[in-house]
Amino acid sequence: MGGSAVVRVLRDPTAGRYLAGVVVSGFGTSAMWLTAGIWVKSLTGSNSLAALTVCAMWAPVLAGPALGALADRMDRRTLLVRVNLAMACLLGTLVLVGSGRTVWLVFVVLVLYGASGVVLDAAESALVAGTVHVSLLADFNGLRMTANEGMKLVAPLAGAGLYARFGGPAVALLDAATCALAALIFARLPVREAPRHRMGAWRGELLAGLRRIRASAVLRPLVTAGAATMLLAGVNGAVTFAYVDDVLGRSPEYAGVLYAVQGAGSVAVGLLVGPLLRRLPERMFAAGGMALFALAVGARTLPQDGVALAASAAIGFGLPCVLIATMTAVQRETPDAVLARTAATAGSLMTAPNAVALALGAGLVAVVDVRVLTAVGGAAGLLAAALLAAGAAPRRTAPASASGPASEPGATPASGHAGEHGPASPQP
Repeated sequence: MGGSAVVRVLRDPTAGRYLAGVVVSGFGTSAMWLTAGIWVKSLTGSNSLAALTVCAMWAPVLAGPALGALADRMDRRTLLVRVNLAMACLLGTLVLVGSGRTVWLVFVVLVLYGASGVVLDAAESALVAGTVHVSLLADFNGLRMTANEGMKLVAPLAGAGLYARFGGPAVALLDAATCALAALIFARLPVREAPRHRMGAWRGELLAGLRRIRASAVLRPLVTAGAATMLLAGVNGAVTFAYVDDVLGRSPEYAGVLYAVQGAGSVAVGLLVGPLLRRLPERMFAAGGMALFALAVGARTLPQDGVALAASAAIGFGLPCVLIATMTAVQRETPDAVLARTAATAGSLMTAPNAVALALGAGLVAVVDVRVLTAVGGAAGLLAAALLAAGAAPRRTAPASASGPASEPGATPASGHAGEHGPASPQP
């Protein structure tokens, strides 16, 4: 059944082309993400500035509600095309960077890159919810996760190799080319969107997504669980090098092996999430993912290499469960008029704790034994998973206001077969 659902998603002209755009743009983004730090380090000799490249790309997440509101005010397919083209042009300016005096341009572009990513994610979530049938949203979001994580396994190596041979500008031009190609793919999406309803003042509209999440008995616990999971994930990520050194007794390069295994776990869960969510209530699925993640973090108190590899795979498998379940529920539960803002707000609420925890963990690891941090993190994660599972309710049918082509007025698929998948599925 799961394989059949995946085939149906890939055969859908809108979903298939959108996933192609995700693969193309994800390759360029993943290559640039690693190369930017290497580039800044080589130009300035500063580890701090190199670390700030990641912060520059993450910082715009905090402006998610405002950037999501932009996606609710405009034609979303047009926005996907224009933002990708704008980023292609901006990335092209990085050919001017050749010394420490011009490195500021890298940070300007990275901040704008991060902001564009928030806008694109919000627009994409809303557009997909209106074109992919609600019964296949989980399968689609799982495939999107697989595509993204798959690119993270190969693109950073390709970017590093290109940088070593031709320098930073070559990687920037590669990323610019992938943005331009993604814009072309998105321009050919066979969708027709209804005119956007006139919205009120910006100030009142920015909180619409937050109000929607707070008022929803489905979304509120899932977003809270996602934020808690990402908080623990941030601490876990911050202690990785200390774990490799102090617990495993390995060189820092071994962290790359663990990250690769973790990525493989995320690729696997992306293929299985659809069938699993057809059999489990969304909160039980998310709670199971949290529990697996927490057990894996706690297992990092043990010094065996086999345990380390198994724990990394389990982290990669368990962590995305909460995020996929939450974002799929957002797409299903939210009306089109506020969907982009709600998706962006949920994303901000879940990812901001990760950035805070990365800084907190970096400080804690200097004064607390890494085994204590992983044991406490694992216990906290198991407690949070138990609390989430305790409130799980029996599966129910999707509400009439849910997004999806069967009930969503905001966008309609041009292929005209939206109803072929049957009634709306209860899974998120």
